[in-house]
Amino acid sequence: MILNFNERCYSLLMQVPKGRVTTYAEIAHALGGKGYRAVGVAMAKNNRLIEVPCHRVVCSDGNMGGYVGGITQKRQLLESEGVKISNGKIVDFDQVIYRF
Repeated sequence: MILNFNERCYSLLMQVPKGRVTTYAEIAHALGGKGYRAVGVAMAKNNRLIEVPCHRVVCSDGNMGGYVGGITQKRQLLESEGVKISNGKIVDFDQVIYRF
């Protein structure tokens, strides 16, 4: 079965365990490109929020970035998984980032 771009993004994202985050750029690179904005669009179109944890995708500088459910919900989800956040940024970003 051939997956479209969004499904390929979601497939990668489902590998990211609770308590870890990845970035739009990491997903784009893992797919062999530089289309991190396209990854962001794919995350915004995710209609399987429980199954595909797009709240675990953050900006490359450690900022939380957006979330279809709102930034407050994204923060709550990440913190419930053990990710520490301060002033809108992931604390100890280098230790919690998941690279493919």
